[in-house]
Amino acid sequence: MLKETDIRTRISPLKKEETVRVLEKSLHDLKHRRQVKQAILAVETLDSSFSWVGTEGLARPDGTPMRPDIPFWIASVTKLYIAATVFKLQERGNLSIRDSIATYLPASLIKGLHRAGNVDRSEKITLQNLLEHSSGLPDYLEVRRKGGRSLFQELLEEGDRRVSIEDIVDIIEAANSPLFPPQPVEARRKKVRYSDTNYQLLIAIIERVSGRPLQQVFEHLIFEPLGLKRTFLPGTDSARNFPEVASVWYRDKELRIPEAMNSLKDLYSSASDLLVFMRALVQGTLFSNPDTFDLRTQTWNRFGFSLSPVGPGWPVEYGQGLMRFRLPRFLTPFRPVPEIIGHTGVCGSWLFYCPRLELLLTGSVSQLSAGPVPFSFLPRLLKALSPYLA
Repeated sequence: MLKETDIRTRISPLKKEETVRVLEKSLHDLKHRRQVKQAILAVETLDSSFSWVGTEGLARPDGTPMRPDIPFWIASVTKLYIAATVFKLQERGNLSIRDSIATYLPASLIKGLHRAGNVDRSEKITLQNLLEHSSGLPDYLEVRRKGGRSLFQELLEEGDRRVSIEDIVDIIEAANSPLFPPQPVEARRKKVRYSDTNYQLLIAIIERVSGRPLQQVFEHLIFEPLGLKRTFLPGTDSARNFPEVASVWYRDKELRIPEAMNSLKDLYSSASDLLVFMRALVQGTLFSNPDTFDLRTQTWNRFGFSLSPVGPGWPVEYGQGLMRFRLPRFLTPFRPVPEIIGHTGVCGSWLFYCPRLELLLTGSVSQLSAGPVPFSFLPRLLKALSPYLA
């Protein structure tokens, strides 16, 4: 068993010993789940009085052990960064989330994007609809095309390819199957359905508004202000500074689809960088106005039941770029599990904040067949940690 841990703490020796024992066992259990080749787990209190990160397994098939400093693919955890960027651009007066996407994207791109029969509601979609998954647009990765296969299946089973925003729009337009009308922004309860299409459109808007590629926007608005040194988009100049990254797996096969990974525009990062970002998000220090992305003012809408291979369903709730996960009381009648706010990714990655314990949590198993793992692993971890950190 390959394992590396790092501990920084000012809590009592007894609590430290018990907490570390829980974390080490949890990491070991995480690594030994089915088809998991590597695991990383990191927790830190909001006041930084306790910090722990551990790794197990191999970073790559060549035998390189996983280490805390090796960047790993965070998949849809990147949506936290995209949403934060949108709100920073709004602070600067570059856009408004209440605006129609037609304000920022050309008609040639969005015409027919949300069409049901002869009714085209594409211009009714706002940036807020995209942020909270209330647009009604299906997920371009899941839409079944000719032969009954989705793009997600094709990328995993048939090989690499680049996918542009125009390709994504073509897939959605050809499907001509919106899930529901764009929801009114003022509605208290909205229909929501997780869809990567929404965030690809937000990326296109960010790049158009700023006149820069996403990596440069991230660097200017997030990475440099927060001092994030090990966070980057694959395929960019910044990625070349990190030849050693953790592999992503699909079952027993290392996933080698660099063109597709570049197209998805999901970040690589390290556990320490992720925790720095989440702390800045929770405390509001990333923004000029600390209330810009206030967790307390988020409006949450619950996803329905879903068998999606790429997105979450019930009982996960969604705000504007944030998930809230709390198990219903009937599932934990004797000792409720604290709620957590943040995001997960399709490869079993996560970045969350637990308000009750004032705890930041991140990690990954880098396995595309293990996307739901955070939703089973984290409740058990939080229940085990509560006696020592509450």
